[in-house]
Amino acid sequence: MIQCIDLRIEQGDFRLSGVDFRIETGEYACLMGKTGSGKTTILEAVCGLRNLQGGKILVDERDITQLKPAERGIGFVPQDAALFTTMTVRENMGFALKIRKWSKKAIDTRAEELAELLDISHLLNRKPKGLSGGEKQRVAIGRALSFYPSVICLDEPLSALDDSTKQELYQLIYRLRKDIQITALHITHALDEVRNLADKVLYLHQGKLQAHPLSDFLQIEKHFMAKEER
Repeated sequence: MIQCIDLRIEQGDFRLSGVDFRIETGEYACLMGKTGSGKTTILEAVCGLRNLQGGKILVDERDITQLKPAERGIGFVPQDAALFTTMTVRENMGFALKIRKWSKKAIDTRAEELAELLDISHLLNRKPKGLSGGEKQRVAIGRALSFYPSVICLDEPLSALDDSTKQELYQLIYRLRKDIQITALHITHALDEVRNLADKVLYLHQGKLQAHPLSDFLQIEKHFMAKEER
């Protein structure tokens, strides 16, 4: 579960206030809004990468507002995967565990479990150079899931992928949701991603956030897309 209560975020001339939403345990929520509306700002605040000027953030009813990113129990998948180029796939997926002082044996075991789950066992000893975009995103998802977070945040993780690779990732994410029951906040501009992944849609427009079940959003999506074009 993720709950944001009356968040206020300020940076220079940019301001967001009164941001309220709740994503229930096991729900997959897509956050939409035009470029510059503050989507990534909200996600970064949830992850602890941006300071709040007011409000509260709860994960599984635990107040994490003042906690450091590593203490929040949130996995993060950035837009460009952001893999460590000098590390193998195995080392990338085990990085968060090494920081948490897991034993080498435990790290290797977890990396192998994740690789099997993500269909990348054959890539474990490869470095990121030469991996396809879809393979890199699978590694990034594995790294985010490595320490068993209850929540995962994804910042436009599929935006740079071709349609065929996106379809593969939709199927993968759907399978992961069934297998591990993770709660997700996923930023996107793409209605196709929303239709394939979301239970709930959070729509940010002119500083106001609206939450809709997917079925309701799909009925009024033309109205929202008209807002996007303004």
